[in-house]
Amino acid sequence: MERIAITGMGVISPLGCSLDELWNSLMQGISGINTIDAFEGLPVTIAGAAKNFDPTKHLGNKETGRLDRYAQMGVTAGIDAAIQAGLNKDTYPEFRTGVIIGTGSGGVATYDEQSVIFRERGPRRISPLAVPMYIVNMATGYLSIMLGAKGPGFAVASACATGGHALGMAVRLIQSGDADCMLAGGVDACLTRFSISGFAAMRALSTRNDNPQKASRPFDSDRDGFVMSEGGAVLVLERESSAKARGAKVLATIEGIGMTQDAYHMVAPDPEASAVVYAINSAINEAGINKEQIGYINAHGTSTPLNDKTETSAIKNVFGKHAYKLKVSSTKSMTGHMIGGAAAIETAICILALNNSMLPPTINLEKPDPECDLDYISSTAVKTDTIYCLNNAFGFGGQNVCLVLKKGD
Repeated sequence: MERIAITGMGVISPLGCSLDELWNSLMQGISGINTIDAFEGLPVTIAGAAKNFDPTKHLGNKETGRLDRYAQMGVTAGIDAAIQAGLNKDTYPEFRTGVIIGTGSGGVATYDEQSVIFRERGPRRISPLAVPMYIVNMATGYLSIMLGAKGPGFAVASACATGGHALGMAVRLIQSGDADCMLAGGVDACLTRFSISGFAAMRALSTRNDNPQKASRPFDSDRDGFVMSEGGAVLVLERESSAKARGAKVLATIEGIGMTQDAYHMVAPDPEASAVVYAINSAINEAGINKEQIGYINAHGTSTPLNDKTETSAIKNVFGKHAYKLKVSSTKSMTGHMIGGAAAIETAICILALNNSMLPPTINLEKPDPECDLDYISSTAVKTDTIYCLNNAFGFGGQNVCLVLKKGD
């Protein structure tokens, strides 16, 4: 089966909205988490707002106002990715180019705003754009309009695994012959008072409000929950042979995909992690490599008490002795958790790491949990010569997706 190449990437994050901004901040171990004034009075007042995000860069003021913030992010990242890939309306036939941008929540800001208008001012005052602004497929739909992409297009939603599933489905569509090129990824913009309050009510979020940049601390004994952030990424995927034939730079290839479900609990991971183990093994088997060839894992690493020790256990189950030779990190320690955008931007981070021969750190790992005893690259970035890495993503509902990536030639 022919390799599927990644030739362009667009990112939106609390560490910046360009690849250079994001990468430089990761290498310096900078946190993008801050106090959010709009959350005053809530149980959680910290989050990762997108840094330097300008939706008018590609959309203009009028069109920006017609889209929810999550869709603004998806469209912006998608156009940035297309530009890097050198993709235009003539690169591939219009019916052979598709779009899959997933989201965990869709237009929550619009839904919150319009719900208040409905309750306070009545049904006739609701915006006629309310529905197209909050539905989960509008980032996909609007990007396809901007690019003239008439091939396969839809949204996927699997909570925190969304971006990984979008990329996995894009690969499968190209492999099956349904498309020649796909723009795929995930975004979320959940930084609303209602959304934060909902996650806080679940006790999923860190309450380290007095020290926001220390709040996300994956694998640390003192971790107390994840930190919500906004953003995500969109990537351009095409057959490796086609990319090379048109002179595009192959940033990386997706070598293997593993997708499973825990079938265990609505929000808690299965402590036995059998489905995660199966997903990782499936991705490695599809890649056709030895487990020892994986040199780095970008962990799901949410900074929650249950996820981090369960993921650690799964990694040890899969890799055995090699687990202790692997380099592992959770970049959520710096970016926070972008929910539906997390797996996509962490795939982009993996690709940046492979191409720069550097691995980002896990900051705030000051007192390692005894049950989390792998090499988590604490504090500072390290050099690497690995050409293969693994990206893990697990979502509420028990959905899991694992991707094996290979450095571009």
